Amino acid sequence: MENQAAGSAQGARSAPVCYRHPDRETGVRCTRCERPICPECMVSASVGFQCPDCVRGGSGTGHAPAASRPRTVAGGTVASDPRLLTKILIGINLAVFVAVQADTSLLDHLVLYGAWPPKPFTPTSGVAGGEWYRFVTSMFTHQQYWHIAFNMLSLWWIGGPLEAALGRIRYLTVYFVSGLAGGALTYLLAPATQGSLGASGAIFGLFGATAVLMRRLNYDLRPVIALLVINLIITFSPGMNIAWEAHIGGLVAGVVTGYAMVHAPRERRALIQYGTCAVVLAVAVALALVRTAQLT
Repeated sequence: MENQAAGSAQGARSAPVCYRHPDRETGVRCTRCERPICPECMVSASVGFQCPDCVRGGSGTGHAPAASRPRTVAGGTVASDPRLLTKILIGINLAVFVAVQADTSLLDHLVLYGAWPPKPFTPTSGVAGGEWYRFVTSMFTHQQYWHIAFNMLSLWWIGGPLEAALGRIRYLTVYFVSGLAGGALTYLLAPATQGSLGASGAIFGLFGATAVLMRRLNYDLRPVIALLVINLIITFSPGMNIAWEAHIGGLVAGVVTGYAMVHAPRERRALIQYGTCAVVLAVAVALALVRTAQLT
């Protein structure tokens, strides 16, 4: 009876305990070995916290030291420049913006729209006319100064820390899958002749993934939620002329792929992470095919 009571008490424990101090409950885990650690054992790292064993260069489990290949919370390799891809993405957006300012006729070839001319005529341009590349080019195209300034600032503030947390390949995957999902929902729901452009769909995906990551690390979610709510209010404000479909599509894709990135078990991490991204991308392609069938 005494053993059963002890087992029941352990089963009722609502949170894991620190692996070095079994009497202390905690919701924080080491970003390298993922063992629970209490505040006394937390060692601040570039992303999250690490346990004392990992900081000293070993895992404490008898395996070879992992210090030579440190990993992010999502299993990516820690890079010397954790914001490199974010800088490259911003650079591409700025380069396209400069090109558009120099020749505004480029917009006709870069923006996302369904079809021209609209039914009952056969589309000669747009996605329904076979120009599927517009899903990608529109993600890097901006026309107004305020638009690119707002998006690039958001990309720097949100994208940089997320790139450091996920690793480069996983970060880039979330970015593109979110942007493409936002474009697919825009293509499905918006009028066929309505043009859409901007990196907002991908950036909203980064918002969603960041919220999932912060929840995973038990950080205070209020700042990112407040920022997201403000952006959603602006998105649905009358007269703003914003493609809300891209924002919502990107946000949902970012939450789903971000959850897979930070919650996938280590044993099947890559399979679950990239498999989830492939499923989200397949759904986006299916939506695009449905819309194309409607327009042709």
